Amino acid sequence: MNFNIGDRKVGDEAPVLIVAELSCNHMQDFQTAMDTIAAMKEAGADAVKVQTYTPDTITIDSEREYFQIRQGTLWDGTTLYRLYRKAYTPWDWQPALKERAQDLGLIFFSSPFDKTAIDFLENMDVPAYKIASFEITDLPLIEYAASKMKPLIISTGIATFSDIEEAVKACRITGNQQIALLKCTSAYPAPFDEINLKSIPHLSNTFNAVVGVSDHTLGISVPIAAAALGAKIIEKHFILDRRFASPDAPFSLEPDEFRSMVKAVREAEMALGHASYELTDKTKRSRTFCRSLFAVSNIRKGETITVSNVRSIRPGYGLPPKYLKDILGKTVQRDIERGTPMAWEYFDGE
Repeated sequence: MNFNIGDRKVGDEAPVLIVAELSCNHMQDFQTAMDTIAAMKEAGADAVKVQTYTPDTITIDSEREYFQIRQGTLWDGTTLYRLYRKAYTPWDWQPALKERAQDLGLIFFSSPFDKTAIDFLENMDVPAYKIASFEITDLPLIEYAASKMKPLIISTGIATFSDIEEAVKACRITGNQQIALLKCTSAYPAPFDEINLKSIPHLSNTFNAVVGVSDHTLGISVPIAAAALGAKIIEKHFILDRRFASPDAPFSLEPDEFRSMVKAVREAEMALGHASYELTDKTKRSRTFCRSLFAVSNIRKGETITVSNVRSIRPGYGLPPKYLKDILGKTVQRDIERGTPMAWEYFDGE
């Protein structure tokens, strides 16, 4: 499965697309947002993702218990509305952020949270849409985003298997086959023993979709392991400094950490290679240090080979060790000096 986001191929045989999530880590300061995008580029990101909502498009301002956050999260003690009022990215910034990203060679796209956000982003001509984990059950939203016939990247953080099936169906019913599914654990930060990265190849095989990971763990080990399991998109939150009082700071990577993640993912990609047993030139040269059969004492013409005068040792210039049993007891036809690699020609005439 492959598709393009802008001019960037995503999927089989393509390099992993590494997405830096801005989220609310701009601290409601436009210059911080612009500086963060520049730092994302320096750290090796391929794309920057933002979120397009307002407090009023994602929830309502209510103090009723339904809207109180009390689920043992980083954000307990506030309401959804107050959290999103602090966290949202102003829409009037987003065209300038997109221009900044593109000037730096970064792909820019967003998570829309309602139809008005999709219409806004269509006017900005973003090349893809991301459906956030908590919106995977909003099938009308998925259908509307998919109807724009752009790649749809769907996080599966709170999804059951049937939720994923329905989301994929909602996308494909529009005729849009450009789907990526991101394994995600919607806990902030997410514990390692709940990540279940083995779901990545299962998602790929089950849904014939590009797969990846949206990671909320601390550190960089999960993205590296995800790349080894076939992830083609890796999304990680990015912050200039974790000391910022941002709601997402605790599970975001600082620039040096993100850079280390990118380096490790790229190394993992190179190491994966493809199924092959052909020896490289370097490996062929190294084969000279493997074991082979050598004379370990002087052997005179007419003497026989024994385990005392021929042994399997390094390097590999003699007969392979598997032939030791074939030459034991044979008579040599010439003198063989200690340290000489054994060869069939020493037994000519037998």
